[in-house]
This record gives sequence, structure tokens and C-alpha cells, in this order.
Amino acid sequence: MRATHQQKNDPLYVLLISVHGLIRGEELELGVDADTGGQCTYVLDLAKALADHPQVGKVDLLTRLIEDPDVSADYAQPEEKISDKARIIRVPCGPKRYLRKEVLWPHLDQMVDRCLHYLRQQGRLPDVIHSHYADAGYVGRQLSMLLGIPQVHTGHSLGKPKLERLLSSGRKAEKIEKQFNFERRIAEEEALVQHASLIVTSTRQEVELQYGMYNRTDPKHFRVIPPGTDTSRFLPPGRRPISSTVEQSINRFLDNPKKPMILCICRPELRKNIKGLVTAYGNNPALQRRANLVLVAGSRENIRELEKSQATVLTDLLLDIDAYDLWGKVSIPKTHAQEDVPEMYRMAAKSRGIFINAAFTEPFGLTLLEAAACGLPVIAPDDGGPRDILANCHHGLLVDTLDSNAIGDTLLSALTDRSRWRKWSKSGVLNVKRHYTWAGHVDKYVKEVFNLLHKQRKNLRRKQIATHNGKSQIPLAQHAFITDIDNTLLGNREGHEALVDWLRNNSGYNIFGIATGRPLESAVDILRKNRIPIPDVLITSVGSEIHYGVRCIPDVGWSNHIRHLWRREYLLEAMKEIPGLKLQAAENQREFKISYIVDPKKMPALDEIHALLRKEHLHAQLIYSHGEFLDLLPIRASKGHAIRYLSYKWGLPLANFLVSGDSGNDIEMLMGDTMAVVVGNHSEELTYLKGTNRIYFAEASYAHGILEGMQHYKFGAPANAGKATGETQPSRASKKKTHHDVDEKVI
Repeated sequence: MRATHQQKNDPLYVLLISVHGLIRGEELELGVDADTGGQCTYVLDLAKALADHPQVGKVDLLTRLIEDPDVSADYAQPEEKISDKARIIRVPCGPKRYLRKEVLWPHLDQMVDRCLHYLRQQGRLPDVIHSHYADAGYVGRQLSMLLGIPQVHTGHSLGKPKLERLLSSGRKAEKIEKQFNFERRIAEEEALVQHASLIVTSTRQEVELQYGMYNRTDPKHFRVIPPGTDTSRFLPPGRRPISSTVEQSINRFLDNPKKPMILCICRPELRKNIKGLVTAYGNNPALQRRANLVLVAGSRENIRELEKSQATVLTDLLLDIDAYDLWGKVSIPKTHAQEDVPEMYRMAAKSRGIFINAAFTEPFGLTLLEAAACGLPVIAPDDGGPRDILANCHHGLLVDTLDSNAIGDTLLSALTDRSRWRKWSKSGVLNVKRHYTWAGHVDKYVKEVFNLLHKQRKNLRRKQIATHNGKSQIPLAQHAFITDIDNTLLGNREGHEALVDWLRNNSGYNIFGIATGRPLESAVDILRKNRIPIPDVLITSVGSEIHYGVRCIPDVGWSNHIRHLWRREYLLEAMKEIPGLKLQAAENQREFKISYIVDPKKMPALDEIHALLRKEHLHAQLIYSHGEFLDLLPIRASKGHAIRYLSYKWGLPLANFLVSGDSGNDIEMLMGDTMAVVVGNHSEELTYLKGTNRIYFAEASYAHGILEGMQHYKFGAPANAGKATGETQPSRASKKKTHHDVDEKVI
């Protein structure tokens, strides 16, 4: 395990997360669909630039593993080396086939779990997690909360401004939601604004206007660090000859290929506003006489085989070209390689043409920098990143891209004034090197990350949180100890004090957890009253909730897992028909637990209640205890299921778990591959388990019995083992119990 304090001269380990699209180290397939564009270039260039920085020791770019005959086998490789210090790591997330980003949301918890497994194999946790776009933001936020690692986030594009622009263009809200899943995306973006320690943006406008649309944004959490461009690839014309293959792929569509080019390179998606650009060109005969329009809208073999939204955009494009009779004036190459893109910019610059980004909304606009580096002036949206880029590079004009007539007039104006064109061309080449290099970006980035880690250390010292620099020890732990609270961990003060000594002597490589019928608040309260450290893992409310550490971070993956077939409101309604039941107080009700007080003389048999629920197509576990309490839980929720889920999630074998309990409620977690300990004061309902493999019945009671079991299994290095044979009477505090302070029997 690495040192507990990240020093300023320690090399950083940065975990980048970018979930969607097609990402590989070489020959990016840009424009192959709506998800494979500028973000893929950004994260790959960032990974390479970070790996070149002397203060960075390791960079992992985590993305989705894809096994699909329709895409390259490159995306099915679990690991790809980018450089000596940087790798692409691919993990499964949902179905094996390629999926567009809008339908990935239900599968993201799997990516969280697979990332935890990967980090366990590394034996080291990242210093910072940097997520890209809202889907990776969700994965990064869960990992950040679970591991205690600060999250950096880059949005690339944001749901609220994109939704607003689409609505302004006349699209129906229902159709927009169906296609883009904005409700889930915007909710996650709101959560990221609150959680992320640092949000990296490309422009000040992005902070003020776009993130300004979200609730409770804190300006202190934002840093404007513009990305760079690879000036070794993007050069003005004349530095190297232009590929004849690229020239032919464009010129073959044109009657007069010597005219200046209006170049547009974008993915075939609605927000890129290709339709508005064609309308602008089609309605402006003077512009048609002056220049050709070159539309590089992704790659296609057969439009009919494309994803529906792309096929719609391209079909409309062809119909509009025909409607305006633009054949011979518009070039629409079918395919292009990544290395062809700089050639296209140079070809347009050589023709004294213009690059146009006609998108409705543009958070940044990496293509504007690429064009600048090639000496090609630009027309761009008067929105988002282009405002900052053009203010720095002075290489073109802004336009309202919702107004197609304005687009046409601006293009014609830009192409007509040759003196101004030359000035723009020179300014772009000079200023992109001055303001937008990856080396400069990473210098600022690394400085901000070290400042962030320094602040985190100060906060931890101030709060006296004695952890590994605030990070969770769970991913690197080798064993786990999970115990019930009432009549197991508690019941004898001398015993639980000896067990606390054991916990202190075995911290670092052992997870400490509780599994109890108590709700979270009650569990934390009783532990604090008895001066027991807050556990690494808290399984509460009879296994229906999992939380972590002193901050009680909820395990969202567990909630999503047990939500299966759980219809809480319908269950409440159905249970109204059953006599002898009264809902307990509100503090005993949870999202995944419904609790009743029972009149056993009036309540029907549990089999009858089950039959009623089945008739209504409802599913729940019924937990009846002490002849007076009834709980309803999801069918996947229990202490035992929760422990098995933890084993899977954190990549720790079940055989490395020592569990202890005293009553029938603990049977499920005592059975199986765990090292199970039944304390000496156990209830009669556990007696039948005697002789079962891997279940040890201690002679000592309460925590002394747990310590005896640890000695039996040679688990850790039990502290003060001599105490483990003693038995005393239960403490006064353990005699008085409420419903949720006792163990229950699962029926």
C-alpha cells in the first residue's frame, strides 16, 4: 500500500473515465456516430499529455469494453498501452454490443463494480478521479463517494442548455426526452455540481451561462483550463503536400472544385444543425456562386443501416440538397480516416475557404482550434466556447446559428473580404499556439490537482479523520469482519472493549462492518454511545440499506439492485386490506422497508398474505418477529444477500469474510462460504446449525464469543485473547429493546 499522505512531489495517479463512444489509442474513428467525436479526442490527448508530465506517474483511461462484430476488435481488448505511463482500460458495462450513450444509464452500476475490481488488482488507489460527460460523471461520483477520492469533472456538453436550444428549434419535448433521456442526465449533472471537488471547463461562458442554469453552483469549484490542439498534426498548407486521395474524395462531387470551400466537419446529429447550414447555402445564390459546400458528416457505408437518428439527419440532408438542386455544388464524402481531417482543413485553407461550425449549441469547439492551427478562418455559433476561442484567436466571426439567413450572409461576407481573410488566417496560426497547447493545459491541471489534494489533507486533519488520506481502505483490504450489533457485538462491556482493541490492532487490511435490523440512525447512535468506531460498512434495516464509513455514504448500486420487483406504493395499498396491521411510526419506514405493528389475533397467516400479494402481482419478503412486528422488504434484500453483494462489488472472496450473529435473523449470512461464528448466548433457533461446516459455536457470549471465533479461524491477530473465554451478564443498556433493536426472523 502507498504512503498515507500524498506529498507534492509524489507522482500522481490519475484515473480518467469516459464511458461512451469508441475509444482507442490510434486512428480514432471520429464521426462514426453521434457519440464518437471531440470528447474522444479530448480524453485521449489529455491522457497522453498527462503521461508526459514529470509530476504524473500513472494515467488510466477507463472506458467500456465492446464485443460487437459491427465494430473493430480493438474495442474488445481489456487493456491497451498508450505510452509508458498511460493505458486504456476497458471493462464490461451492460450488453456486449455497442450502445449509444442514452441507453447506457441502467448499466453504469456494473462499471462502478468492475472498476473497483480493477483497482483491487492494482493494489493502489488513484489520487484523483476525472470523469468526462454525465454518464462517466455518475460512475466517477459513485467511486469518489465509495473510495473517498476527490472527483474532477468535465461536462463537454450539458443537458439543460442543449434541451433549451432543441426546444427553441421547434422540437417537441416528448420526442426530445425519448431520444436523449434528458431527465436522468440533468439530474446527474445537478448531483455532480454539488459533489465534484473541481469542475474543469474550457471557457468562462461555460461557467457563467451554462453551469449557471443549475442549482447552487459554487464558483470556487470551477477552473477554466482550455484544452490544447496537436500542432504537430494541424499545420498550415505548404508545410507538406495535400493527399491526392483526400482531394479526390471531395472533388469528385463538384462541378468546379477550384472555388473556395465552405468546410463543415461534424457528426450527423440534430444539434450540429447541418440542415440549417444547407438551408443557408440553398437560399443564397450569391454564396453558391462564390463557394462550394463540403459536408464531412461522419462515415457511412449504407445510410439505411445507420442508427435511426443519424439516418434521419443524413436522409434529410440528401433530400434538402435535391430540393435546392445543389448537385455539383455540395460534396458529401462517404468515409474519412482520422489522418484525413488535417488534410481537409489544409485543402480548405489553400482554396481561401472558411470552416463553419453551425451547431445550435457548442460548449467548446475543438474543431475551431484545429482549423486555426491550419490557417483556416472560421464561422461559429454565438454561444458557448466559440466566444472565448475567437476572442483569443481572432480568426473569424460569430453568428446566430438559429437564423439560417444570418449564416448565409455571414459566410458570404467572410469569403468576400480577402484582406480580412489573410489577417484571420495568420492570427489563427499564431494565437492557437499562444493559448491552446496540451502542455500548457496539463501544467495548469496538475497544479490545480495538487492544490485540491492539499486542501483535502487539511480538511481531514481539521476533522481528525484518521484514514489513508481520506481514502477508503475497503478496496485494498484482505479480510472483512461483519457482525450483528444487539446481543452479539453488544451485551458485555468488557467484551466489546476487547473487540475494539482488536479492531484498532487490525486496521488497514481488515474491513469492519455491522449487519443489523436497526435503521442507520439508530445503529450509528448505539455504536457511538458504546464508543465503538463507526464501521467501514453499515448493513442496516434488515439488509435493505448499505452505507459506508463516518460519512454514511449510501451504496446506490445496492439500492438499484434490490429495487427489482419492488413496488412500495402498491404494496402499501394492498396491505390495507389485511386486518390486524397498523403502520409503525414514520421513523421506522424506509424506502425499501415497510413496517407494521401486528395484532396476532386478527392478522391472517403469512401464507395467506403471500397469496394476496401474488394475486396482485406484488413481490416482497415478509419478516415476522416476536409475535408483534411485521416488515416487508424487497425479495433481494437481506443481511446475507448484502454480504454476498459486498463480496462481488469489492472483489473480496466470501471465504475471507468472518461473520457473527446470535439469532434466526442471522441464519442466511451464517450459511455458506463465510467463516461464521455463533456466540454462546445464541437463541435456540440456531441450535440446529451445530455441526455445519464453517459455522463455529463459541462457548463465550457476546463479543467474547466473537473473539473466541476469531481465534478458532486464526482471523487477524485477536487482541487480549485471554478475555475471550469470560462471560458476564448483559449490560443494562442491552436489556431494553425497541422493535428495530432486536434480531428478527425471516419468514
